Amino acid sequence: EVQLVESGGGLVQAGGSLSLFCAASVFSFDNSAIGWFRHARGKQREGVSYINNSDGEKDYTDSMKGRLTISSDNAKNTVYLEMNSLKPEDTAVYYCAAQILNPYIYSDYLNQHEYTYWGQGTQVTVSS
Repeated sequence: EVQLVESGGGLVQAGGSLSLFCAASVFSFDNSAIGWFRHARGKQREGVSYINNSDGEKDYTDSMKGRLTISSDNAKNTVYLEMNSLKPEDTAVYYCAAQILNPYIYSDYLNQHEYTYWGQGTQVTVSS
């Protein structure tokens, strides 16, 4: 069974930084896409970033571009999300999700519906 475990969330002041971690087990990590999503109270869950562990392709949501860096360590089955210049509106539960790659179809990996496996989330709170 695929398991995803997020860690690294917490409380930070506006302008500060946090690094989130997503550790995957029992999974074809090298042939997967890993996405980060966030769900703020009263809002819909939105895609934040993703990385393709096969070819290294990555992308970020427009609202956080320039403030995020996603990376992957295939030897450790772990994806990292570095978040800088955090704002109070970044407060949310952050989830990682995983999907086996299918090279024959186009996939938008910032879309939550592309993903089969989900972690339980880690809370990020940014105080003003």
